[in-house]
Amino acid sequence: MLDWTTCQAVERDPQKLSGAWVFRGTRVPVSALFENLEGGATVDQFLKWFPGVTREQVDAVLEHAARSVQTA
Repeated sequence: MLDWTTCQAVERDPQKLSGAWVFRGTRVPVSALFENLEGGATVDQFLKWFPGVTREQVDAVLEHAARSVQTA
C-alpha cells in the first residue's frame, strides 16, 4: 500500500468515506482513479466522470504512485 501522507493532492478524513484517501476537496476516492485506469479508461474520461477532480490532482497522484513504486 502506498503512503499518501506526502501527496498534497489527496486527503484523509474519518468523516469522508470511512477515512479512505480522497482527492482533496472532493469525496472521490483515489482508488477510483486506479480502478478506472485498470478498467481501460483514460485520464480524460476519468476527469469527465468525476468533475470535482482536477488534472493537476490526477497528475500529482500518478507521479506520487510512480515515485513510490520506483523507491520500493
